[in-house]
Amino acid sequence: MATPREQEAADYLRKHKIIELMDNLTSMLFFHRPERPNEFLITQLEQLRASKMRSLDCQSLFNDTNLDAVLGILDPTNQGHITFVQYKEALTTLGIEKFNECPEGVAKDKISHETFKREA
Repeated sequence: MATPREQEAADYLRKHKIIELMDNLTSMLFFHRPERPNEFLITQLEQLRASKMRSLDCQSLFNDTNLDAVLGILDPTNQGHITFVQYKEALTTLGIEKFNECPEGVAKDKISHETFKREA
């Protein structure tokens, strides 16, 4: 059983989504493998802060290159679309909690790359 102090710490991490932030930053480090990781992390955090200052609805540490890499994994034959299940799983894996449950192409179970990137 957690002590009150441990529970307080866990609640703080959950409230501020610190674990998700650290997971995203770590993933980006492994993906990009920058020569200067500290500078890279600072840049990523500055971009996150700038996006929050512009009042964007969601925090995003991913750019088009990152999303293209995800699509390359989900659509290795480059058909130009992914399934709705892949769309949902990918967005959830990226830490996006609120997303369009009826994106363009859902009726045919073919979510285009462009739609996925726009929604992400």
